[in-house]
Amino acid sequence: MDENLGGLFLLDPEVTFLNHGSFGACPRPVFEAYQRWQLQLERQPVAFLDPNRGLSGWTRDARVALAGVVGAEADDLVGLTNATVGLNIVAQSLDLKPGDEILTTDHEYAALEKTWAYVCRRSGAVVKVVKIPLPLTAEAQFTDTLLAGMTDRTRVLFLSHITSATALVFPIERAVAEARRRGIWTVIDGAHTPGHIPLNLTALDADFYAGNCHKWMMAPKGAAFLHVRRELQAMINPLVISHGWTAERREGPFGGTPFVDMLEVQGTRDPSAWLTVPAAIDFVRQHDWAQVAAECTQLVQGTAARVRVLTGLAGFSSPEFCAPQMVAMPVTACDPLVLQRTLMAEYGIEIPCFKWQDHTIVRVSAQGYNSQAQMDRLVVALTVLLPRLSET
Repeated sequence: MDENLGGLFLLDPEVTFLNHGSFGACPRPVFEAYQRWQLQLERQPVAFLDPNRGLSGWTRDARVALAGVVGAEADDLVGLTNATVGLNIVAQSLDLKPGDEILTTDHEYAALEKTWAYVCRRSGAVVKVVKIPLPLTAEAQFTDTLLAGMTDRTRVLFLSHITSATALVFPIERAVAEARRRGIWTVIDGAHTPGHIPLNLTALDADFYAGNCHKWMMAPKGAAFLHVRRELQAMINPLVISHGWTAERREGPFGGTPFVDMLEVQGTRDPSAWLTVPAAIDFVRQHDWAQVAAECTQLVQGTAARVRVLTGLAGFSSPEFCAPQMVAMPVTACDPLVLQRTLMAEYGIEIPCFKWQDHTIVRVSAQGYNSQAQMDRLVVALTVLLPRLSET
């Protein structure tokens, strides 16, 4: 990979940053665009934040730009701070009753597990978790497991598109279609999807889909979206009632749809990260990021293969179900927090280490600023540390 790409980012050169998947990293030109928006806000905050004097037009520009890369209509998207916020909006808008079932998998993000637990405590609904057989090697293996878990009480199918802990790409298309046929709402956590794998929201046709722009699209932190099928938008309620909400729900008070205005017009909220999404999209187009991403995929897949040889532990899936630029690598059992701290303290490597079920996992993710030398450094570090820290 071109070593000069590292100069396009603001990361600390003393740190080997192998954790793009957690919060992303914003390229310097995109960050500069972000700062220009923030400066404009501070120079005249009243004019900037007034949706009648520019803000509504600027947020629409961001929605239009994003719609073009995620296969959606701009008015079916709304800009938010992160995917978890969008999924909370959906989960707390659904009319669930005691005994209703929320069907999900054992690979979901912990914050959203808590979201559904909160919703169930208030509604009396229950979460039903199905265990996805591993290693994942076939679409039917995934989908048939979900279909077997559906009952006449299933009201919601909640799935990650790309899982956080296990870095798997779930083949969700057939499950989403079958849920629609059965009248089950589909709620998709796409936190890792935009900019990582191709996404066409119209073709997928999930009821509700939330994604981050600050991860693999490399926008600033605080840029994300919620997509809702148009016929379901009237059922959505904001977490905060503010100026954009209207009781009639026939038209938005600031020129957008009720769905857009009630979620985007929230008073004193800095929208600069969201307004920078078009700059992030332009950056990707200008730097042939498809080729960069392909090289990153080779880096992480090659590293995972070397770690499998080192540990003797198999991966979680065949290649087609592994997230392209991110791999969860099972390693020898040890205290993951100690391993993570030691990797940073002794090798300067920033990388997540954690327990998932009975596995100790090191999750490596790469972006254009990473190199083969950095991956070599990780393998050397694990070679030294795993025997030293392993549980006996």
